[in-house]
Amino acid sequence: MQTRISRLFTDHPASVDETYFQHMAFAGKFALMLFAAALAAMIHAILPFLFEKTASTIVGKLYAKTHKRGTE
Repeated sequence: MQTRISRLFTDHPASVDETYFQHMAFAGKFALMLFAAALAAMIHAILPFLFEKTASTIVGKLYAKTHKRGTE
């Protein structure tokens, strides 16, 4: 029987068919990709001729990976 505390760590990952550690890896990579998009956008803000589509491309790919998770 799962304790209430352990369910806090496993219910959401299970809702997207992942273990806790699979979800940690996915979310960690997701965060790194968001950081990369933010960095590209910041550089683009200062030097608009660089990274013209990088941030939006990254965000689009992340959205495609996540918008149907847990519904299939």
